[in-house]
Formats: sequence, structure tokens, C-alpha cells
Amino acid sequence: MRYLLPVVAGALALAPAAAAAQARADAPIVVLEPAQVFDGDSLRTGWTVVVQQGKILAVGPGARPVGARVVKLPGLTLLPGLLEAHSHLLLHPYNETPWTDQVLKEPLALRVARATNHARNTLWAGFTTVRDLGTEGAAEADVGLKQAINQGIIPGPRMLVTTRAIVATGTYAPKGFDPRWDIPQGAEEADGVEELTKVVRRQIGKGADWVKVYADYRWGAHGEAAPTFSVEELTRIVETARSSNRFVVAHATTAEGMRRAILAGVKTVDHGDEGTPEVFRLMAERGVALCPTLAAGDAVEQYRGWKKGTDPEPDDIKAKRASFKAALAAGVTICNGSDVGVFTHGDNAREIEMLVEYGMPVMAALKAATSGGYRALGLIDRGRVAPGQLADLIAVAGNPTTDIHALRQIRFVMKGGDVFRNDLEEGKTRP
Repeated sequence: MRYLLPVVAGALALAPAAAAAQARADAPIVVLEPAQVFDGDSLRTGWTVVVQQGKILAVGPGARPVGARVVKLPGLTLLPGLLEAHSHLLLHPYNETPWTDQVLKEPLALRVARATNHARNTLWAGFTTVRDLGTEGAAEADVGLKQAINQGIIPGPRMLVTTRAIVATGTYAPKGFDPRWDIPQGAEEADGVEELTKVVRRQIGKGADWVKVYADYRWGAHGEAAPTFSVEELTRIVETARSSNRFVVAHATTAEGMRRAILAGVKTVDHGDEGTPEVFRLMAERGVALCPTLAAGDAVEQYRGWKKGTDPEPDDIKAKRASFKAALAAGVTICNGSDVGVFTHGDNAREIEMLVEYGMPVMAALKAATSGGYRALGLIDRGRVAPGQLADLIAVAGNPTTDIHALRQIRFVMKGGDVFRNDLEEGKTRP
């Protein structure tokens, strides 16, 4: 059975401009009729959404062009497709296989085959765009995965890829081996402004949409996290990427690593575990967004034996709560990103739920995964239910603007005008 359930016609055949314009005008029109619509800003009742040629054509009460196909979504809330801003589709949960074994022992073909399921499960869960932040030893496999999705070979979300993250020499490779051996990397080592310039350009040439750099890592004298690159080195990475109209994301857990990355001009800081009020104020002043990855730390502690809800919270969970609260107090833009791959793909809503659990208002958390999150990544063509936006839409049972857990109740998924899931129509669920 084909995975794709076509609603809107695909790409147009090559034709003169006038014929192409006429074909676009004649493309099938679909009208979605939910109970209510969260448009990225507020909840609307009585709205219908008109879709044509992969984009939203019109929204509002009673919009139904003559001859349009109507898709009824009774009792459901329609909203923009969700954003996952920190994903690793080529990883799977660490309680199944440790990270080191995935990097060193799993064949590339095995990892790509597994990633195709991860991509499908992510889309099925309502996440229509992911920013995939590093293949972790799988070279440029994320570029091929993205191409397979774009060509309709496999189902999956829209992907923004980074290929190999950039790390300082000696900081990131699998540890514990005889120092005589050069161990395969989970990322790409580089040092100094000239070498970093070449690496950024090479990654872009191989298909990177974003550049990821580790501004700190666990390489301190006692195994603690410490900064890895100077402000000058980080600035060169940002400037080189910016020359090609690309952004940089920084892994940073320490206050100093965060500070250097912010001063260098990165677009987002991911993790931010040890962020201080001063650093978060600097983030807010510079317009740098935070992907807090709450769910990853939560998952790792449970793998270590923490019984959530029964045992007292570990110290690092308490510290994470405090730093996230400081980020909210400073007015930092929050972008939904979970570090999924550490835990199960398709369970991405776990992060949005934890944003609320850690103190973010429900509506703000919902915007972090829709309009606000997309805007933080510079993606202005999606994330709202409005004319001209990509027709990346989902529908859920319940009202996610008051109950964030409603995001678990996915009933309908559309990406680019094509329906990938509709639980209300027989035969139109997952093959």
C-alpha cells in the first residue's frame, strides 16, 4: 500500500508559463472543516481552511469554493504542523543501544533503515518539520534521508539537516580506548579560524542547511563540561555560514560556553543547562532562542534508574528546572526542541508537555512548537494557519490551547497539501 494519500495534485509537468499558471489555477481545491482552528496565535471557531497546490489558499468562516473537495474533521482542533527543532533521526534510545555502540558498531545501512521508520513515526505524530542536529557517526546520511522524503520515496517531515556537528579536537570522540588508536568520530573535528572556515564550507557543500557547533563539552580536567572554542573561532563559524544565508546552532550547557556562542551570533543555543540569569538576559537582548531539550535529560535519568514520580528528583533535574525558570524570567524565546533520538521517535510531544510541566504557560508552549518556534528558526512560510502558508496541518482531539496533552491525540496529518493520516476515513490510516 502506498504511504501517501493524495489530496492535492503533485508537481506540474513542464509547460510554458501561461499553461503552468492555468494548471495551478485548475489544481484541486480541498476544504478542511474542523470544529475549531488554532491559527498559531489564538483559537478560532467556525473556521474552514482552503488548501490548493500545497498551500493555504484561504481561511475563515464558511469558506468553501464551488467544486472543492470537503474533508470533515468533526470534533477536532486544526493547527499548524508541529516543529521539532532538535532531532537525531539516525539515533535510537540509549537504553536500547548506548551512543558509543551506535557510532562504532552499527552499520550505516542499518542506521538508515531504522531512520526511515523514525521519520515516518515523527510525521505520524504530527511533527511536519524537524531540524536534525547531527548524524552522530553516520556521515551525511541525513542529506540522503531528506532527499528520499522530498522525492516521495519514504514518508517523513520536512528536514533541515546539519550533517556532522563541529567539535574541537580531542573533545567528543567515544572515550575509553587505547590512546594509540584514532577512534571514529561522532562529529567532525576542527580547530582555528582557517580550518573551521574550510569545514563549514565543506559541510555546506555536502548539503548542510544549518551548521552545528559544540561550544562546550565534557572535556574538563575532571570530566566536567567546559568551553571548547574561543569567541573568535565561533564568530568565524557564524560569519562563514551567514555568507551562504545559513544559521548556526550551538550545543552549550555551561554558562561560559553559552556566553561565547551568544556573542558570536548563533541563532539558537540548545540545552542551556547551567545558564545563569545574566546569560539568559544576554540571550534575550541578542535575540538568541533557546531549545531547552528537557525531555532528553529526563529520559537519561530514568535510564540510570530514577523512578519519576516516586523517587526524589536528581540534582541535575532540579538544576534544569531552575535554569529553565531563569530563561523564562529573562524573556528568552523558547523554541521546541527535545533531542529526540535519546528517547523514542514519535514521542516528540513529550518535550512540549515538559515545557508546561517546568513552568511555561500552555499557550506559550504551543506557540514554541508552532508559530513562535518556526519564527525563531527564520521559517516564515509555515507555523500559522493563514493564506500563503504551507499546507502543513494537523488535527487533534481536544483543545491543545488549554490541555497540552491533546497533542497526543493526533487524528489527521497533512504536509504540503497531501494527507498522510486521516483516522476518520476508513483505509486512510498508517499502511
